[in-house]
Amino acid sequence: MGDSKEAGADTPPAGAAAQEGRSLLSQGESEEPSAQGAALFLGGNEVKSRAVVKYSSAPPRTAFARLEEKTDLKLPPANWLRESAKLGPAGTTILGNSKKSKPFSSFGMAYDFIDSVGNDVDVVSDSENIKKLLKIPYSKSHVSMAVHRVGRTLLLDELDIQELFMRSSQTGDWTWLKEFYQRLIDQKWQRKKKSKEHWYQKAILSKFLYYSINGDGAAQPVSSAAEPPAASSSDEPGASNGASWPAPFEMPSPVSEDPSASGQGNEPLEPSYIVGHVASAPKEQNLTTLFSDGENSQGLKNDFVRNILWTFEDIHMLVGSNMPIFGGGRYPAVSLRLRDNNKPINVLTGIDYWLDNLICNVPELVMCFHVNGIVQKYEMIKTEEIPNLENSNFSTKVIKDIAQNILSFLKSNCTKEGHTYWLFKASGSDIVKLYDLTTLCEETEDKYQNPFTMPVAILLYKVACNMMMKKNQNKKHYGTIRTLLLNCVKLLDKSRHPQIIASANYMLSELFQLDEPKKEESPESPSNENSDESYSEEEEMPDSDENGSYGTSSDPPEDNKAVAIIKSVGELSVPEKYKSIHQIRPSCAFPVCHDTEERCRLVLSYVLEGLKSVDGSIKKESDLPAADPSTPIPLKYEDESTRGVPEGLEKQMALFLDKMGSLQKGNYSSQSGMIPGSWQHKMKLQLILKSSKAYYVLSDAAMSLQKYGRALRYIKLALQSHDTYCCLCTNMLSEVLLFLSQYLTLCGDIQLMLAQNANNRAAHLEEFNYQTKEDQEILHSLHRESSCQGFAWATDLSTDLESQLSVSCKCYEAANEILQFSDLKSQNPEHYVQVLKRMGNIRNEIGVFYMNQAAALQSERVVSKNVSAAEQQLWKKSFSCFEKGIHNFESIDDATNTALLLCNTGRLMRICAQAHCGAGDEFKREFSPEEGLYYNKAVDYYLKALMSLGSRDMHPAVWDSVNWELSTTYFTMATLQQDYAPLSRKAQEQIEKEVSEAMMKSLKYCDVDSVSARQPLCQYRAATIHHRLASMYHSCLRNQVGDEHLRKQHRVLADLHYSKAVKLFQLLKDAPCELLRVQLERVAFAEFQMTSQNSNVGKLKTLSGALDTMVRTKHAFQLIRKELVEELGQPKSDEATAADSSPGLNREEVTKLLSIFESRLSFLLLQSVKLLSSTKKKMSNNNEEDVTLTTNKQIYSQLLRATANRNAGLLERTDVLIHLLDQLAQGGGSAAP
Repeated sequence: MGDSKEAGADTPPAGAAAQEGRSLLSQGESEEPSAQGAALFLGGNEVKSRAVVKYSSAPPRTAFARLEEKTDLKLPPANWLRESAKLGPAGTTILGNSKKSKPFSSFGMAYDFIDSVGNDVDVVSDSENIKKLLKIPYSKSHVSMAVHRVGRTLLLDELDIQELFMRSSQTGDWTWLKEFYQRLIDQKWQRKKKSKEHWYQKAILSKFLYYSINGDGAAQPVSSAAEPPAASSSDEPGASNGASWPAPFEMPSPVSEDPSASGQGNEPLEPSYIVGHVASAPKEQNLTTLFSDGENSQGLKNDFVRNILWTFEDIHMLVGSNMPIFGGGRYPAVSLRLRDNNKPINVLTGIDYWLDNLICNVPELVMCFHVNGIVQKYEMIKTEEIPNLENSNFSTKVIKDIAQNILSFLKSNCTKEGHTYWLFKASGSDIVKLYDLTTLCEETEDKYQNPFTMPVAILLYKVACNMMMKKNQNKKHYGTIRTLLLNCVKLLDKSRHPQIIASANYMLSELFQLDEPKKEESPESPSNENSDESYSEEEEMPDSDENGSYGTSSDPPEDNKAVAIIKSVGELSVPEKYKSIHQIRPSCAFPVCHDTEERCRLVLSYVLEGLKSVDGSIKKESDLPAADPSTPIPLKYEDESTRGVPEGLEKQMALFLDKMGSLQKGNYSSQSGMIPGSWQHKMKLQLILKSSKAYYVLSDAAMSLQKYGRALRYIKLALQSHDTYCCLCTNMLSEVLLFLSQYLTLCGDIQLMLAQNANNRAAHLEEFNYQTKEDQEILHSLHRESSCQGFAWATDLSTDLESQLSVSCKCYEAANEILQFSDLKSQNPEHYVQVLKRMGNIRNEIGVFYMNQAAALQSERVVSKNVSAAEQQLWKKSFSCFEKGIHNFESIDDATNTALLLCNTGRLMRICAQAHCGAGDEFKREFSPEEGLYYNKAVDYYLKALMSLGSRDMHPAVWDSVNWELSTTYFTMATLQQDYAPLSRKAQEQIEKEVSEAMMKSLKYCDVDSVSARQPLCQYRAATIHHRLASMYHSCLRNQVGDEHLRKQHRVLADLHYSKAVKLFQLLKDAPCELLRVQLERVAFAEFQMTSQNSNVGKLKTLSGALDTMVRTKHAFQLIRKELVEELGQPKSDEATAADSSPGLNREEVTKLLSIFESRLSFLLLQSVKLLSSTKKKMSNNNEEDVTLTTNKQIYSQLLRATANRNAGLLERTDVLIHLLDQLAQGGGSAAP
């Protein structure tokens, strides 16, 4: 019949096609490579035609057997009606291109070449239907075709009214169409029987073709008695092998196990053949088609020997053809025709032959002429010569115009996907009408009486499914996919086809990328919200009245049911008469979701519809038949080797879920009675997983909006969905475990934020308890399968801070545990790092919580001298948390956070040290060994923190903070040892040495030079350290007797540290009292030195230095005066202001320091006057000393008068002192000789 090499590639045998589906040959391969894309010049008019064979089941071409003259074709050949590969897969269907096409033939092709449907191809049809349409202006015969639209593709099928109404009278189906037909079109309809001549011609052609395939070229007739009657009966409409119409689709009682029975006879098609496997893995959108190829997609087979992608001018058609093609020798490809020599070829036959050859890319035609069945002669005709044959003249240009006009007419009017349109022309009429049968059918009681409903729905589903399966699918097609699926769901009855509806809803939910950023949402789509259902609603297509060429206004009233009318077939020959005014499909915009919540809510609405379909299809226990006691119950044992997850992991997962409270009794079983492995089971798993993802994304979005109560509610629903999934799923995938880890991580985040935002607890509680109807219905579906209590502990809204922190920590620990035992940490390193960071952080939070509680207990403890057990317990808990947190951060090489936790551990050690310091009597108190131990531990942790950071460049702020804490620890330790010297345990010299070392270390880590917010604090700390060291050496000098070298050393050190302390205090604007105190100590130090001096000259020199020190205190007094003036300028009635200003200047301390200063200045001036007077008596020549003596006397006199005035205020006394110090500075103080 054809040549398997005609497509330029090996094609699979017919049986393989049924199993694997038809594979597309590459675009470049065609039946006749030499003619590919060539423009054939036919009859003087240029018509572009290109045919590419997409599939062929024909064997290699062989030459036809040329029959001898006078061969009698009335005698059947020996091989007649036997199965022949050359003439087709079945011997009973070899009547060539005269074979009646099946009512769903275009659907069979569309299922096989699903890639082409909706996008590339304009028309899918049997070649017979194409020829019938193009012959409309030339033929008086009736035309009746069903038209369906999928995307931009039209599917054309013969709608045999006679057979339809014969069936109607037998079964009661299609009665509505029969009544409509009789009322509006043919009131006296009756069955028209075909003539004996028709069947005679069929039989002659059949015998001729069988004679022509005999290998030896000789006809081998058999006796006429052996002629079987099947030649005519095989094509009878009522025959079982004829074109059969399926009954309306109903749920049958028995379910056949034989897939081959799925399309036979008038058996109702069962859902088990409509839908098949749904993959349970969520990988890569998991859109494995619902219909297994072995079931032939509802029994609608592609029975054509050849499927051809035919491009006729600008029209792309997927055409099915059964025309036998012969070849070999000097005729590589010819078609074979039988003609009665007494009947000339007419135009209709010529167009038939020409189109058949064009479609199959056959360059020549061989005609065998006979008279009364006796072969006369053969004649060879080239394809391009056919339009010019005598009595068969026609214009190829006109045929092209007819094709374009008919396609434009159908494109403009068959606008609704899922609707069945009927193109009808009555026999002998010139008027062509188009009806919308779906709309007419909906006016009846049962819209499912339209047998096209199911094939159309399946095709819409398959096209959508195919588009979804393409990995690199552009998102701009998502609007198209969504429209296809919505129309598919609209066509189906929920109770009859729950699996397709559930699957379609699942795919609708898959269209929305839950985790995509908002900015990526449909950038090309318009903003109108209604565009997502393009062409699926009545109002979305304008009436065809816009085009006057086929307006219905002038037609009689009874034609108002027609969608559109061609008033005269002659119009089809006019070029561009019916130019399409509408695109077959504008860009179906995907709905614009303005935020994540809207997108997730849309997803959940589809998930809910899917769950309802699944739940509605599960038979309740009361509906199930009672068990027969005599029948054994089959037990299903699952082979562990076939499962995708290792046994060890399965056990670990089971133990983990049990620990989390997830598994109930009867693990891996459905409470609703779903059978594991059934489509309901697989689909519900998919839908539940999708709902959990949607709730997770909603929770994450609420979290970012700081709506923590709402976030907790959504993550609770996500975990409930996941818990149900765990209860149903027998084969846990690692990706699903990763989802669970992510859910628990987010839950931990939410609990932590709730703990930190306790002040809004009422608002959070209100948000947490609110629930939408949709959420309730989804939860109801989940409760059909499990109690959903698995992770209830994680989503409780507690009012206790410790409990919230503990739950948060447990969530992170559970998330980490999943990553550990499922080896997901190596596959998802980023998520693993995030989980460990959060674990470290929450353990830090809990550690700080316990540490603060311990500090609070310590502050309350007044009477008790010993550390309580409760405090120690809190220390242990805090230390344990810090230690675990440090381990978490160290395991991911997070040096900065490790340093921060080490720093907090150091602070805990200091709190422990402080707890031990209050244990003794304040007067007898000494620095205890426990204090020293804990302070040294604190130092160790701070040093480890610095080692973790390595250098300041790692994180300057943390580095500075650790240095400050370390400096503070050393300073505190030194101060306590200095103030509460442990003299009972250590010698004075050892204590002084330890204090000195600790102070110097504190100075080392106190950065006074770097400009920062902490610089003034560092300067104050350094000044205080120098002051304390100076005081300590001063004290040592006073108390030490003997070793002169040591005394000298202490004197030098004291002087050095006093001077450094003064310099640093002078840099500060808010420490005048400290500066004054240091200067007074320096004066006291000078006075002490003066007591050990014997000569007047030495004493005068020391006095002079002391008075100079007094003069330098002027800066401190100026600062004090400034603050006193600012205080006086503030309203005294404002208590808050007064309270705020009090820390700025301690008036009591200022008063005390002023009194000391006045007394010391008075003492120094008096000593100066005495020494200068005695010196003057001995040496009367020194004028400079005289001036100094006079000045000092005057200042001393003024000072005595000022101090005598007891009513003077602080400001007044300060002013006096500043004035006196000015005089002293000008007068030169005391002059040394």
